Amino acid sequence: MSAVLTSTIAVQDFGRVAVLFGGRSAERAVSLKSGNAVLSALQAAGVDAFGIDVGDDFVQRLASEKIDRAFIVLHGRGGEDGTMQGLLECLNIPYTGSGVLASALAMDKLRTKQVWLSNGLPTPRYAAVASLEECTLVAESLGFPLIVKPSHEGSSIGMAKVNSLAEFEAAWQSAAKLDPQVLVEQVIQGPEFTVAVLRGEVLPPIRLVTPHTFYDYDAKYQANDTQYLIPCGLAADKEDELKRLCAAACETVGTQGWARVDVMQDADGQFHLLEVNTVPGMTDHSLVPMAANAAGLDFTQLVLSILADSLEQRG
Repeated sequence: MSAVLTSTIAVQDFGRVAVLFGGRSAERAVSLKSGNAVLSALQAAGVDAFGIDVGDDFVQRLASEKIDRAFIVLHGRGGEDGTMQGLLECLNIPYTGSGVLASALAMDKLRTKQVWLSNGLPTPRYAAVASLEECTLVAESLGFPLIVKPSHEGSSIGMAKVNSLAEFEAAWQSAAKLDPQVLVEQVIQGPEFTVAVLRGEVLPPIRLVTPHTFYDYDAKYQANDTQYLIPCGLAADKEDELKRLCAAACETVGTQGWARVDVMQDADGQFHLLEVNTVPGMTDHSLVPMAANAAGLDFTQLVLSILADSLEQRG
């Protein structure tokens, strides 16, 4: 196990830790599970931790409670998009994970792709579709099948794989109800991988196998037939290539502490970046804990490592 991933910090050094979870995004249910798992692990390790379900009174609670640092386990808008990070900066409360800029950028799938492409990193061909009328032109340009997704949602919420113009238009209408910015991507036919980066170290990649048409919300959080392959089955040189690409993807976005990158591999063996998550799931179905376990870290060690980064990076 790398020394970078472990910490000699005494739990008392963390002070009083507020675990922020729940919130009001479309990913609230997942965040509640993640937050409770993190809170339980911190308390079991002896950390003076308490939970805040981020609701209408959370600003007052942050300002009035004694908080030495915050562990952010808020998925989606309002917690993963830079807004909570900015508030904590204003309140001078150190926090886990990425800062304001990287959080906001990573939450915007369209602009993340634009930044990756500007730095020569591969990602599927795409278009931003602002109206129903544009669907026909985009379909002619990109061809089918396509993935339609709200640009600012996570956990595959609002996503659909489409094979015809009629399906495309229906999926666009559904996605546009969640987000005025709808991203459409060419489907990469091939295996899907997810790669966690923890404190600058790339953890073992995981190959995702699902009988669903794609790795959707049900496959992520509810289904029992999703397979998580560690080792991922790649030859050593291709696995190293994948890990280098994901490290570059995170460095380009500017992530800090921890993140998870989703990647597809095409029939020619080339990798294509999909997105980066700056507050990945921490449920019993979640991928970062699986990858950490493969690297020799149990869940409690993982949580303490993420928290330690907030102490070392932000004081």
